[in-house]
Amino acid sequence: MNGEERLSEWAKEARRWLEESSARGSTIVTGGEEQVKALWEGEGGLFNALGLPGLHVSLVENGCARCTLRIPSHLTDENGNWQTGSIAAVIDDVGAAAIVSVDGIIKVSVQFDISYFYPAKFNEEVEIESRVVERKDMLTAVVVEVRKKGTGELVAIGRQWMSASRGKKIANT
Repeated sequence: MNGEERLSEWAKEARRWLEESSARGSTIVTGGEEQVKALWEGEGGLFNALGLPGLHVSLVENGCARCTLRIPSHLTDENGNWQTGSIAAVIDDVGAAAIVSVDGIIKVSVQFDISYFYPAKFNEEVEIESRVVERKDMLTAVVVEVRKKGTGELVAIGRQWMSASRGKKIANT
């Protein structure tokens, strides 16, 4: 398999991982306690899935991932704002997908910084775009921007370095 075919295969795996996490998150939200128990006892992935129900993956290729998400009520605080912890989880997952598309593995975060700018509210749609900006030895850096879809207003920017030292392989190559 040549380098271009390998990148294409890794991008497909990254997309599949995000889409499966989103579907698992939707199942958790609608399935109740029994579904959570079944997932907990099964293949796991609960943390990744909880923040991603309804995530629509529009692009994953060559170090870039683009998605949209309509903010569900269970991810908001008492004022209807999207919770910052949930924003961090989405940034982590979409950033990891961009990295998988060029490295073929899910890496471990070694540095993770987020700047929050404007709140997103319940039922607002946001766009999430991640791109790999640097690769050095076993480290890969990714930048993730979250913007309101209607206005383009910046919600948050995440900057993350991830390492392959204990990464989990998801691609078959």
